[in-house]
Amino acid sequence: MPFDPMLVVAGLVTGVMVGLTGMGGGALMTPMLVLLFGVSPLTAVGSDLVVSLVMKPVGGMVHVRHGTVRWDIVGWLTAGSVAGAFGGAALVGLAGGDHVGSLLRHAIGVALIATSLLMVVRPFLKRRAASGEEAADPIRPAMTLVVGLVGGILVGLTSVGSGSLIVVLLLLMYPALSSAELVGTDLVQAVPIVASAALGHFIFGDISLGLVGSLLLGAVPGVFFGAQLSARAPSKLVRPVLFLVLLSSGLKLV
Repeated sequence: MPFDPMLVVAGLVTGVMVGLTGMGGGALMTPMLVLLFGVSPLTAVGSDLVVSLVMKPVGGMVHVRHGTVRWDIVGWLTAGSVAGAFGGAALVGLAGGDHVGSLLRHAIGVALIATSLLMVVRPFLKRRAASGEEAADPIRPAMTLVVGLVGGILVGLTSVGSGSLIVVLLLLMYPALSSAELVGTDLVQAVPIVASAALGHFIFGDISLGLVGSLLLGAVPGVFFGAQLSARAPSKLVRPVLFLVLLSSGLKLV
């Protein structure tokens, strides 16, 4: 794909959203590529995963340095998610054909609608968790592994879910997690999911390196800017806008 300055802008907008709210990677960039730039769903998902693979560690490393990562949860999530993400990508690649692109377009739409609804539920769950004085949650290996597997498959199929579905499920399973631990754990566990899914899509040839390069030119500085801006602009002011964008994009794709 030839260089397009508007793709740089799209990457910038997505990067700012990720840095500002912790969401919006696959949930925002993939539908933007499909709806605004006419990129095929298969290429959009694969290319978006490669871009996310660069963005996710930026925030993750900050939390690693501050010790706000539950490594026991990350370990069990990864045990299921890596295989699930690669399997989801392989399933799409092996099926091939135009009909798969159409099905994938609808699957992305459903995932976006679910993500927008989860955004409504997430603050309620965080308030519920904050209202209690619970001790640290014990690890739930089997449930955590299954969540990782399901989340991984969804990410491999649609590139959506690593920063939305898994966060909400973590809140349900581990209500005593602090906000910092929740974000840190989610960002770190998202790295192997995205890496595995990106590898799967790379093997099956549905990644455009030209597209990835253009997006990264905007996404990398966007993540840094969004992270800085988050200290001044509360995410609660941005989330309603993101909710409307995700919901409308999902309905259009469906």
